[in-house]
Parts: sequence; C-alpha cells; structure tokens
Amino acid sequence: MMEQSELKPAIGAKHKRKRVGRGDGSGHGSYSGRGCKGQKSRAGGGVRLGFEGGQLPLIKRLPRKRGFVNIFKTEYNVVNVGRLKVFASNSEVTPEALRKVGLIKSVRRPIKILGDGEIDRPLVVKASKFSVAAEGKIVAAGGRVEEG
Repeated sequence: MMEQSELKPAIGAKHKRKRVGRGDGSGHGSYSGRGCKGQKSRAGGGVRLGFEGGQLPLIKRLPRKRGFVNIFKTEYNVVNVGRLKVFASNSEVTPEALRKVGLIKSVRRPIKILGDGEIDRPLVVKASKFSVAAEGKIVAAGGRVEEG
C-alpha cells in the first residue's frame, strides 16, 4: 500500500521558478532576459493592447467592428410552432417533453416558441415566452399557452 508521504508529482510536472537579476552565473543576470535598452526593457515598459507604433490602428480603421457583447443577454432555446406536430392531439408540451423528442438540447435555457409553420392540433404548450404569432396559431388550433 502506498503512503501519503510517498506521493510525488510526475517527472517534469514541477518547474523551478526563474529568478532573474541574480548575477551572470545564473544565466539570467545583467539584462534579466529583456535584451538591451528600449521601451520593452524598462520597468513598466511596453505598449498597450492594439497599439501599432503610431499607425492608425486596425480597431479605428474598421469602425463597423467596434462594439461589445452583452454578457447578460438571455439565450433562449427556440422552437417553431410547425415543429410541434410530433406531439399527439391534446397532449402537454413541457420543456422535458421537448427535450425527450429532441427539439431542444438542454432544459437549462428558457424556451421561446416562435410562429414559423402551421399547427393543426390542440396542444397545451408550457414555455418561458411566446411570440404573438405563435400564441395566435396555438390558440386558433384549439390549444392553450402557459407562460412561466
């Protein structure tokens, strides 16, 4: 049986810290691996991200590429009304049922039902959101929508 005191990391998994500026004998003395002179050799030196030496930067040359991505955006699982034909008449369409028949990949995201396609049977559809067109088509077919 192996003892806890005998455990060791794999060979090559641990690296010695590079100690720069500790004399020429260390291999990282005098210039400390920074080369000679210049902006990049100084403490706090170097240029900011996207700087191109004074040339008009790419980010300013392509104005359409600027902007941002909203990290708080709600991503929905989208299902069109026409795809609900796989369910039998008067059945209940829940997120779990949609997952079971393969219309969505995960029940973690909220579900939105959109109005593309036609529906010919009454269904009780439970989802987070419905488009106006989808709600109209489900109700017109004799079904019911339940948001939440």
